[in-house]
Amino acid sequence: MNRKLLGILAVSLIIVIVAGASYNSFIPKQTDYASELQTLLDVEWQEYIADKPAFNGNIAMKISSPEGDFFVSAGLDKTLTENTHFRIASVTKTFTSAAILLLHQEGLLQIDDKITDNIPGRDIAYVPDTSDYDIPYKNQITIKQLLGHTAGVFDVSNTPIPDNASAPYAGLVYTDYVKEVIPQPDHAFSFDELVGVVASNQISYFPPETDYHYSNTGYSILGKIIERVSGMRYAEFVEQRLLEPNGLSDTSIPVSGTDQFIPPPFAEGYTYYEGVLYEYSQDNMSPHVAEGNIISTLNNTNRWVKLLYSGEAGLNADIVDLMTTPLLETSKGYGLGTTNVTGLGYGHNGGHFGYLNIAQYDPETEVAVTIFAPINFDDLGTEINYLYDLGRAAKQTLGYSEPAV
Repeated sequence: MNRKLLGILAVSLIIVIVAGASYNSFIPKQTDYASELQTLLDVEWQEYIADKPAFNGNIAMKISSPEGDFFVSAGLDKTLTENTHFRIASVTKTFTSAAILLLHQEGLLQIDDKITDNIPGRDIAYVPDTSDYDIPYKNQITIKQLLGHTAGVFDVSNTPIPDNASAPYAGLVYTDYVKEVIPQPDHAFSFDELVGVVASNQISYFPPETDYHYSNTGYSILGKIIERVSGMRYAEFVEQRLLEPNGLSDTSIPVSGTDQFIPPPFAEGYTYYEGVLYEYSQDNMSPHVAEGNIISTLNNTNRWVKLLYSGEAGLNADIVDLMTTPLLETSKGYGLGTTNVTGLGYGHNGGHFGYLNIAQYDPETEVAVTIFAPINFDDLGTEINYLYDLGRAAKQTLGYSEPAV
Protein backbone atom coordinates (compact mmCIF):
# COMPACT_ATOMS: atom_id res chain seq x y z
CA MET A 1 0.00 0.00 0.00
CA ASN A 2 1.49 3.34 -0.93
CA ARG A 3 2.41 5.62 1.96
CA LYS A 4 0.43 8.58 0.64
CA LEU A 5 -2.71 6.47 0.83
CA LEU A 6 -1.88 5.35 4.35
CA GLY A 7 -1.69 8.97 5.44
CA ILE A 8 -5.20 9.72 4.21
CA LEU A 9 -7.07 7.34 6.49
CA ALA A 10 -5.57 5.90 9.64
CA VAL A 11 -8.80 4.25 10.90
CA SER A 12 -11.00 7.14 11.58
CA LEU A 13 -13.28 8.80 9.14
CA ILE A 14 -14.18 12.05 7.58
CA ILE A 15 -17.09 13.29 9.65
CA VAL A 16 -19.89 14.53 7.42
CA ILE A 17 -22.84 15.37 9.62
CA VAL A 18 -26.11 16.89 8.52
CA ALA A 19 -28.11 17.51 11.67
CA GLY A 20 -31.83 17.94 11.35
CA ALA A 21 -35.31 16.53 11.43
CA SER A 22 -36.57 13.00 11.14
CA TYR A 23 -38.94 11.78 8.48
CA ASN A 24 -42.20 13.54 9.18
CA SER A 25 -44.86 11.08 8.00
CA PHE A 26 -45.43 7.46 7.02
CA ILE A 27 -47.66 6.29 4.19
CA PRO A 28 -48.11 2.48 4.28
CA LYS A 29 -47.55 0.75 0.95
CA GLN A 30 -49.00 -2.52 -0.24
CA THR A 31 -45.83 -3.80 -1.81
CA ASP A 32 -42.96 -6.27 -1.60
CA TYR A 33 -40.51 -4.17 0.41
CA ALA A 34 -37.68 -6.68 0.09
CA SER A 35 -37.84 -6.71 -3.70
CA GLU A 36 -38.06 -2.93 -3.92
CA LEU A 37 -35.08 -2.51 -1.60
CA GLN A 38 -33.07 -5.00 -3.64
CA THR A 39 -33.92 -3.14 -6.84
CA LEU A 40 -32.93 0.16 -5.22
CA LEU A 41 -29.55 -1.22 -4.14
CA ASP A 42 -28.85 -2.91 -7.48
CA VAL A 43 -29.54 0.27 -9.43
CA GLU A 44 -27.60 2.53 -7.07
CA TRP A 45 -24.58 0.22 -6.98
CA GLN A 46 -24.38 -0.12 -10.75
CA GLU A 47 -24.53 3.64 -11.12
CA TYR A 48 -21.88 4.10 -8.45
CA ILE A 49 -19.32 1.73 -10.00
CA ALA A 50 -20.02 2.72 -13.62
CA ASP A 51 -17.07 5.15 -13.79
CA LYS A 52 -14.69 3.02 -11.68
CA PRO A 53 -13.04 0.36 -13.87
CA ALA A 54 -12.32 -2.90 -12.04
CA PHE A 55 -13.91 -1.60 -8.83
CA ASN A 56 -14.48 -4.61 -6.61
CA GLY A 57 -16.32 -5.57 -3.47
CA ASN A 58 -19.90 -5.36 -2.34
CA ILE A 59 -22.43 -3.12 -0.70
CA ALA A 60 -24.87 -4.44 1.88
CA MET A 61 -27.68 -2.95 3.93
CA LYS A 62 -29.74 -4.04 6.95
CA ILE A 63 -32.93 -2.24 7.94
CA SER A 64 -35.00 -2.85 11.05
CA SER A 65 -38.38 -1.14 11.06
CA PRO A 66 -42.00 -1.53 12.15
CA GLU A 67 -42.59 -2.83 8.60
CA GLY A 68 -40.12 -5.67 9.18
CA ASP A 69 -36.42 -6.47 9.02
CA PHE A 70 -34.69 -6.50 5.63
CA PHE A 71 -31.24 -7.42 4.34
CA VAL A 72 -30.09 -6.71 0.78
CA SER A 73 -26.69 -6.72 -0.93
CA ALA A 74 -25.16 -6.09 -4.34
CA GLY A 75 -21.76 -6.81 -5.88
CA LEU A 76 -19.56 -9.78 -6.64
CA ASP A 77 -19.89 -11.84 -3.46
CA LYS A 78 -23.30 -13.51 -3.44
CA THR A 79 -22.61 -15.27 -0.13
CA LEU A 80 -22.88 -12.11 1.99
CA THR A 81 -25.43 -12.23 4.79
CA GLU A 82 -26.39 -9.93 7.65
CA ASN A 83 -23.98 -12.03 9.77
CA THR A 84 -20.91 -11.38 7.61
CA HIS A 85 -18.15 -9.64 9.58
CA PHE A 86 -16.54 -6.31 8.67
CA ARG A 87 -14.62 -3.52 10.41
CA ILE A 88 -17.02 -0.91 11.81
CA ALA A 89 -14.16 1.59 12.35
CA SER A 90 -15.34 4.75 14.15
CA VAL A 91 -18.77 3.31 14.93
CA THR A 92 -16.61 1.91 17.76
CA LYS A 93 -16.96 5.35 19.36
CA THR A 94 -20.61 4.63 20.16
CA PHE A 95 -19.43 1.73 22.35
CA THR A 96 -16.73 3.80 24.06
CA SER A 97 -19.17 6.64 24.71
CA ALA A 98 -21.76 4.19 26.04
CA ALA A 99 -19.13 2.63 28.34
CA ILE A 100 -18.17 6.03 29.77
CA LEU A 101 -21.80 7.05 30.20
CA LEU A 102 -22.65 3.73 31.85
CA LEU A 103 -19.91 4.40 34.43
CA HIS A 104 -21.31 7.93 34.82
CA GLN A 105 -24.83 6.55 35.31
CA GLU A 106 -23.53 4.22 38.02
CA GLY A 107 -21.75 7.07 39.82
CA LEU A 108 -18.29 5.64 39.19
CA LEU A 109 -17.24 8.75 37.25
CA GLN A 110 -18.62 12.19 36.46
CA ILE A 111 -18.36 13.33 32.85
CA ASP A 112 -18.04 16.98 33.89
CA ASP A 113 -14.93 16.18 35.93
CA LYS A 114 -11.50 17.24 34.69
CA ILE A 115 -9.33 14.34 33.58
CA THR A 116 -6.87 15.31 36.33
CA ASP A 117 -9.56 15.05 39.05
CA ASN A 118 -9.66 12.04 41.31
CA ILE A 119 -11.99 9.18 40.48
CA PRO A 120 -15.02 9.45 42.85
CA GLY A 121 -14.26 7.84 46.21
CA ARG A 122 -10.66 7.05 45.29
CA ASP A 123 -7.28 8.73 45.63
CA ILE A 124 -6.16 8.29 42.02
CA ALA A 125 -6.87 10.57 39.08
CA TYR A 126 -8.73 9.60 35.91
CA VAL A 127 -5.44 9.70 33.98
CA PRO A 128 -2.00 8.80 35.33
CA ASP A 129 0.19 11.53 36.78
CA THR A 130 2.99 10.68 34.35
CA SER A 131 4.79 12.47 31.55
CA ASP A 132 2.76 10.52 28.95
CA TYR A 133 -0.38 12.38 30.04
CA ASP A 134 1.17 15.81 30.49
CA ILE A 135 -0.69 17.07 27.42
CA PRO A 136 -1.52 20.74 26.76
CA TYR A 137 -4.43 22.10 28.85
CA LYS A 138 -4.74 18.80 30.74
CA ASN A 139 -6.00 20.60 33.87
CA GLN A 140 -8.86 22.13 31.86
CA ILE A 141 -10.02 19.09 29.83
CA THR A 142 -13.20 17.32 30.95
CA ILE A 143 -14.33 13.79 30.14
CA LYS A 144 -17.40 15.24 28.42
CA GLN A 145 -15.23 17.38 26.13
CA LEU A 146 -13.29 14.28 25.05
CA LEU A 147 -16.57 12.54 24.21
CA GLY A 148 -17.72 15.48 22.09
CA HIS A 149 -14.36 16.27 20.41
CA THR A 150 -14.23 19.76 21.93
CA ALA A 151 -11.13 19.18 24.10
CA GLY A 152 -8.66 20.14 21.35
CA VAL A 153 -6.59 16.95 21.80
CA PHE A 154 -4.21 16.49 18.86
CA ASP A 155 -5.00 13.35 16.82
CA VAL A 156 -1.79 11.38 16.18
CA SER A 157 -3.51 8.84 13.92
CA ASN A 158 -4.93 11.41 11.49
CA THR A 159 -2.90 14.62 11.59
CA PRO A 160 0.80 14.82 10.66
CA ILE A 161 3.06 15.85 13.52
CA PRO A 162 4.22 19.46 12.89
CA ASP A 163 7.28 19.74 10.66
CA ASN A 164 9.18 21.67 13.32
CA ALA A 165 8.80 18.95 15.97
CA SER A 166 12.02 17.55 17.40
CA ALA A 167 11.13 13.95 16.54
CA PRO A 168 12.02 11.49 13.76
CA TYR A 169 8.36 11.38 12.73
CA ALA A 170 8.02 15.16 12.24
CA GLY A 171 5.82 15.85 9.23
CA LEU A 172 4.28 12.36 9.35
CA VAL A 173 1.23 10.74 10.90
CA TYR A 174 2.72 9.00 13.94
CA THR A 175 0.92 5.65 13.54
CA ASP A 176 1.88 5.47 9.86
CA TYR A 177 5.49 6.25 10.78
CA VAL A 178 5.67 3.31 13.17
CA LYS A 179 3.93 0.79 10.91
CA GLU A 180 5.32 1.88 7.55
CA VAL A 181 8.54 3.85 7.95
CA ILE A 182 10.39 2.05 10.75
CA PRO A 183 8.67 -0.37 9.76
CA GLN A 184 6.91 -2.31 12.53
CA PRO A 185 3.60 -3.51 11.05
CA ASP A 186 2.88 -5.71 14.09
CA HIS A 187 3.77 -3.07 16.69
CA ALA A 188 1.49 -3.18 19.74
CA PHE A 189 0.38 0.42 20.30
CA SER A 190 -0.91 1.46 23.72
CA PHE A 191 -2.98 4.32 25.08
CA ASP A 192 0.11 5.59 26.95
CA GLU A 193 2.23 5.60 23.80
CA LEU A 194 -0.31 7.43 21.64
CA VAL A 195 -1.13 10.08 24.24
CA GLY A 196 2.59 10.32 25.03
CA VAL A 197 3.28 11.55 21.51
CA VAL A 198 0.92 14.48 22.14
CA ALA A 199 2.58 15.18 25.49
CA SER A 200 6.19 14.92 24.33
CA ASN A 201 5.56 17.31 21.45
CA GLN A 202 3.17 19.60 23.39
CA ILE A 203 0.75 19.85 20.47
CA SER A 204 -2.92 20.77 20.54
CA TYR A 205 -5.63 22.02 18.20
CA PHE A 206 -7.06 24.69 20.55
CA PRO A 207 -7.94 25.34 24.21
CA PRO A 208 -10.79 23.13 25.50
CA GLU A 209 -14.39 24.05 24.66
CA THR A 210 -13.41 26.76 22.19
CA ASP A 211 -14.02 24.74 19.02
CA TYR A 212 -14.70 21.28 17.58
CA HIS A 213 -12.05 18.99 16.06
CA TYR A 214 -12.49 15.26 15.64
CA SER A 215 -9.81 13.38 17.60
CA ASN A 216 -9.15 9.66 17.78
CA THR A 217 -6.48 10.30 20.41
CA GLY A 218 -9.09 11.93 22.61
CA TYR A 219 -10.87 8.58 22.56
CA SER A 220 -7.61 6.82 23.44
CA ILE A 221 -7.69 8.87 26.65
CA LEU A 222 -11.29 7.75 27.22
CA GLY A 223 -10.18 4.13 26.79
CA LYS A 224 -7.58 4.66 29.51
CA ILE A 225 -10.19 6.24 31.78
CA ILE A 226 -12.53 3.26 31.32
CA GLU A 227 -9.71 0.94 32.38
CA ARG A 228 -8.70 2.98 35.45
CA VAL A 229 -12.26 3.48 36.68
CA SER A 230 -13.52 -0.06 36.04
CA GLY A 231 -10.35 -1.99 36.86
CA MET A 232 -10.84 -3.97 33.65
CA ARG A 233 -9.20 -3.90 30.26
CA TYR A 234 -11.17 -1.89 27.69
CA ALA A 235 -12.16 -4.95 25.66
CA GLU A 236 -13.21 -6.88 28.77
CA PHE A 237 -15.41 -4.05 30.02
CA VAL A 238 -17.17 -3.55 26.69
CA GLU A 239 -17.65 -7.29 26.21
CA GLN A 240 -19.07 -7.88 29.69
CA ARG A 241 -21.14 -4.72 30.12
CA LEU A 242 -22.32 -3.96 26.57
CA LEU A 243 -21.86 -6.84 24.14
CA GLU A 244 -23.05 -9.78 26.23
CA PRO A 245 -26.09 -8.10 27.87
CA ASN A 246 -27.28 -6.86 24.47
CA GLY A 247 -26.87 -10.13 22.59
CA LEU A 248 -24.04 -8.92 20.34
CA SER A 249 -22.32 -12.31 20.07
CA ASP A 250 -20.91 -11.64 16.56
CA THR A 251 -19.01 -8.52 17.66
CA SER A 252 -15.32 -8.70 18.63
CA ILE A 253 -12.63 -6.31 19.86
CA PRO A 254 -9.08 -6.92 18.56
CA VAL A 255 -6.43 -5.15 20.63
CA SER A 256 -3.04 -6.73 19.89
CA GLY A 257 -0.71 -5.82 17.07
CA THR A 258 -0.83 -9.36 15.68
CA ASP A 259 -4.60 -9.84 15.82
CA GLN A 260 -5.04 -8.64 12.26
CA PHE A 261 -7.62 -10.98 10.75
CA ILE A 262 -11.39 -10.60 10.59
CA PRO A 263 -13.32 -13.64 11.90
CA PRO A 264 -15.02 -15.70 9.18
CA PRO A 265 -17.27 -15.27 7.41
CA PHE A 266 -16.05 -11.79 6.48
CA ALA A 267 -16.46 -9.33 3.66
CA GLU A 268 -13.26 -8.62 1.77
CA GLY A 269 -12.39 -4.94 1.93
CA TYR A 270 -11.37 -2.96 -1.14
CA THR A 271 -10.05 0.56 -1.51
CA TYR A 272 -10.16 2.38 -4.85
CA TYR A 273 -7.69 5.24 -5.06
CA GLU A 274 -6.62 7.21 -8.14
CA GLY A 275 -7.84 4.42 -10.41
CA VAL A 276 -5.99 1.65 -8.55
CA LEU A 277 -7.76 -1.09 -6.58
CA TYR A 278 -6.31 -2.33 -3.27
CA GLU A 279 -7.55 -5.35 -1.28
CA TYR A 280 -7.26 -4.53 2.42
CA SER A 281 -8.93 -7.00 4.78
CA GLN A 282 -6.00 -7.57 7.18
CA ASP A 283 -4.57 -4.86 9.47
CA ASN A 284 -3.07 -4.02 12.85
CA MET A 285 -5.87 -2.37 14.85
CA SER A 286 -3.96 -1.79 18.09
CA PRO A 287 -3.51 1.98 17.35
CA HIS A 288 -7.28 2.29 17.26
CA VAL A 289 -8.50 0.63 20.45
CA ALA A 290 -11.56 2.51 21.81
CA GLU A 291 -11.88 4.70 18.71
CA GLY A 292 -12.01 2.39 15.70
CA ASN A 293 -11.01 -1.24 16.33
CA ILE A 294 -14.28 -3.15 16.66
CA ILE A 295 -15.42 -5.84 14.19
CA SER A 296 -19.12 -6.61 13.86
CA THR A 297 -21.92 -7.56 11.45
CA LEU A 298 -24.84 -5.70 9.96
CA ASN A 299 -27.19 -7.63 12.21
CA ASN A 300 -25.28 -6.84 15.42
CA THR A 301 -24.55 -3.21 14.52
CA ASN A 302 -28.15 -2.56 13.56
CA ARG A 303 -29.32 -4.15 16.80
CA TRP A 304 -26.82 -2.09 18.79
CA VAL A 305 -27.83 1.36 17.52
CA LYS A 306 -31.50 0.51 17.87
CA LEU A 307 -31.10 -0.61 21.50
CA LEU A 308 -28.70 2.20 22.37
CA TYR A 309 -30.71 5.16 21.10
CA SER A 310 -34.07 3.76 22.23
CA GLY A 311 -32.74 3.55 25.78
CA GLU A 312 -32.69 -0.25 25.93
CA ALA A 313 -28.95 -0.98 25.94
CA GLY A 314 -28.39 -0.22 29.63
CA LEU A 315 -28.42 3.58 29.52
CA ASN A 316 -31.48 5.43 30.77
CA ALA A 317 -33.38 8.06 28.79
CA ASP A 318 -31.63 11.01 30.47
CA ILE A 319 -28.21 9.59 29.60
CA VAL A 320 -29.27 8.97 25.99
CA ASP A 321 -30.38 12.62 25.84
CA LEU A 322 -26.88 13.63 26.98
CA MET A 323 -25.38 11.41 24.32
CA THR A 324 -27.39 12.97 21.51
CA THR A 325 -26.93 16.64 22.48
CA PRO A 326 -24.08 18.61 20.78
CA LEU A 327 -21.74 20.55 23.06
CA LEU A 328 -21.17 23.50 20.71
CA GLU A 329 -22.80 25.05 17.67
CA THR A 330 -19.53 24.33 15.86
CA SER A 331 -19.87 20.61 16.67
CA LYS A 332 -21.81 20.08 13.42
CA GLY A 333 -24.53 18.12 15.19
CA TYR A 334 -22.06 15.82 16.96
CA GLY A 335 -23.07 14.81 20.48
CA LEU A 336 -21.18 12.42 22.74
CA GLY A 337 -19.85 9.76 20.37
CA THR A 338 -22.97 10.32 18.29
CA THR A 339 -23.87 11.90 14.96
CA ASN A 340 -27.30 13.30 14.15
CA VAL A 341 -28.13 12.86 10.47
CA THR A 342 -31.19 14.32 8.78
CA GLY A 343 -33.74 11.61 8.06
CA LEU A 344 -31.68 8.84 9.66
CA GLY A 345 -31.39 9.86 13.29
CA TYR A 346 -28.57 9.02 15.68
CA GLY A 347 -25.49 6.85 15.28
CA HIS A 348 -22.06 7.14 13.71
CA ASN A 349 -20.13 6.56 10.53
CA GLY A 350 -16.81 4.82 10.13
CA GLY A 351 -14.07 4.35 7.59
CA HIS A 352 -11.06 2.06 7.59
CA PHE A 353 -9.03 0.74 4.66
CA GLY A 354 -11.48 -1.37 2.66
CA TYR A 355 -14.56 -0.54 4.72
CA LEU A 356 -16.95 2.39 4.92
CA ASN A 357 -20.14 2.18 6.95
CA ILE A 358 -22.96 4.04 8.62
CA ALA A 359 -25.18 2.90 11.48
CA GLN A 360 -28.13 5.15 12.40
CA TYR A 361 -31.36 4.83 14.36
CA ASP A 362 -34.31 7.22 14.26
CA PRO A 363 -36.34 6.96 17.50
CA GLU A 364 -39.23 8.86 15.91
CA THR A 365 -39.83 6.31 13.15
CA GLU A 366 -38.18 3.35 14.97
CA VAL A 367 -36.12 2.61 11.87
CA ALA A 368 -32.48 1.49 12.08
CA VAL A 369 -30.31 1.54 8.94
CA THR A 370 -26.83 0.07 8.70
CA ILE A 371 -24.83 0.00 5.44
CA PHE A 372 -21.28 -1.05 4.57
CA ALA A 373 -19.35 -0.77 1.32
CA PRO A 374 -15.77 -0.50 0.04
CA ILE A 375 -14.05 2.88 0.05
CA ASN A 376 -13.34 5.19 -2.86
CA PHE A 377 -10.58 7.38 -1.46
CA ASP A 378 -10.90 10.08 -4.08
CA ASP A 379 -13.59 11.85 -2.02
CA LEU A 380 -14.46 10.30 1.34
CA GLY A 381 -16.96 13.02 2.24
CA THR A 382 -18.92 12.26 -0.89
CA GLU A 383 -18.75 8.52 -0.13
CA ILE A 384 -20.27 8.93 3.33
CA ASN A 385 -23.00 11.22 2.01
CA TYR A 386 -23.70 8.59 -0.66
CA LEU A 387 -24.42 6.04 2.07
CA TYR A 388 -26.60 8.55 3.92
CA ASP A 389 -28.58 9.25 0.74
CA LEU A 390 -28.98 5.53 0.16
CA GLY A 391 -30.29 5.07 3.69
CA ARG A 392 -32.81 7.86 3.21
CA ALA A 393 -33.91 6.36 -0.12
CA ALA A 394 -34.41 3.00 1.61
CA LYS A 395 -36.68 4.66 4.18
CA GLN A 396 -38.68 6.26 1.39
CA THR A 397 -39.05 2.83 -0.18
CA LEU A 398 -40.66 1.67 3.05
CA GLY A 399 -43.13 4.56 2.85
CA TYR A 400 -41.52 7.29 4.93
CA SER A 401 -41.72 10.75 3.43
CA GLU A 402 -38.86 13.20 2.91
CA PRO A 403 -37.69 14.79 6.16
CA ALA A 404 -38.98 18.24 6.99
CA VAL A 405 -35.99 20.57 6.85
